Amino acid sequence: MKSRRIIIVLAATLFLAAMVASCASTKVSRIGVEEVVDLSGMWNDTDSRLVSEEMVRDALDRAWLPEFKAKTGKKPRVIVGKVLNRSHEHINTQTFVKDLERELTNSGKVRFVASSGQREEIRAERRDQAKHAAMETIKGPGQEYGADFMVKGQINTIWDEAGKTKLKYYQVELEMIDIATNEKVWIGQKKIKKLVKRSRTKF
Repeated sequence: MKSRRIIIVLAATLFLAAMVASCASTKVSRIGVEEVVDLSGMWNDTDSRLVSEEMVRDALDRAWLPEFKAKTGKKPRVIVGKVLNRSHEHINTQTFVKDLERELTNSGKVRFVASSGQREEIRAERRDQAKHAAMETIKGPGQEYGADFMVKGQINTIWDEAGKTKLKYYQVELEMIDIATNEKVWIGQKKIKKLVKRSRTKF
């Protein structure tokens, strides 16, 4: 009798497990890349895109750009340096740097110079060409364009929490620096506030 009860309990358990497994499923929906989706309240692709667009627009509307053009008669060459993550969370700053590079390049108002890592790869290609490529196709050294300005910056956060509500404050700071003189010709700042409420789970 006891063994029969055990069998019934085991059978019922297996049946319930099978039912749960059959009900569990993964649903994937494709959405537009421009659509705003904020699941956790953390820094995301929308923040990166919107901040880069706004800050580059502000930088290119400032006096340093027409002053440089009036002085030299040409568009300035710009490079993006390091953007430091000084926030409370993991942020892939490289995606933000790429957003900045895209906005600067596509603006048509400046010329963009390859990053230090990219330059090393290209220089290695030139060394390889010097050994293996036909003479008339070799790209020799000493023809690189130097950048006139470098963009550097950092992402900071302040978090405030009470119960199941958290206020996340992001402050992005960027600076445009004249490489020849170290003069800061533009300082930009963008602030983001997010109020995150959780009903069942704690942060």
